[in-house]
Amino acid sequence: MQLQVIGSGSQGNSYLLSNDTDVLLIELGVQFKRIKKALDYDLSKINGALVSHSHGDHAKAIKDAIECGINVYSGADTFKATGLTSHRFKIVEPKKPYQVGSFKIMPFELRHDVPCLGFLIKHPECGKVVFITDTFYSPWRFAGVNNWIIEANYSQEIIDGKQTYDDVNMMLRNRVMSSHLSIENCLDLLRKNNLTQTNNIVLTHLSDRNSDEKKFKRLTENQTGKTVHVARTGLKIDFNLRPF
Repeated sequence: MQLQVIGSGSQGNSYLLSNDTDVLLIELGVQFKRIKKALDYDLSKINGALVSHSHGDHAKAIKDAIECGINVYSGADTFKATGLTSHRFKIVEPKKPYQVGSFKIMPFELRHDVPCLGFLIKHPECGKVVFITDTFYSPWRFAGVNNWIIEANYSQEIIDGKQTYDDVNMMLRNRVMSSHLSIENCLDLLRKNNLTQTNNIVLTHLSDRNSDEKKFKRLTENQTGKTVHVARTGLKIDFNLRPF
């Protein structure tokens, strides 16, 4: 199994989990032509698409996906926000398992400024994958996770180190802190989970202004002792049940 990053950050988020026969899309927050290009224009293997919430940098290509015959799995609020109806909309509920082709999916609630879901994904090749984005905190604990895709949007230290804020920037600062996962809270979440079986940790959705890619990677490696990647467009990672 391979993870491919199509986009990660405020400009758009989308990821592929794929092997020779199965493809799972995670997030549809980029132009659909970029997703098609990443798949070499072969959409026939797509099992479905998971979308965490309704914001455009995660959901902008929903209409294109359903027009191409792809089932999209998300919460009811996500689909309501599109103003569309389709038999391709598959409403999921937290803590209720779903089968999406060869993938088993368990959604769980996150804490954003709109209803938002994380996903526990299981497949025989990649084992257990946890996907968490756009939440200021996560209370969830997971056992036996093989691969993590987790937000590390900003550093509290970087934000606090900025000396002056006008009203607009203060509003943006407060929104970030109340709706996104800091590297500090990301590390705390990982610390509270048993990482014995973890192979990869992928840090996603880093802020352009309030993050430090090299430092975030180093901090995570030092704490976990695991292989850590920072998501960037075009990155491809072997995402297997076992590291070798």
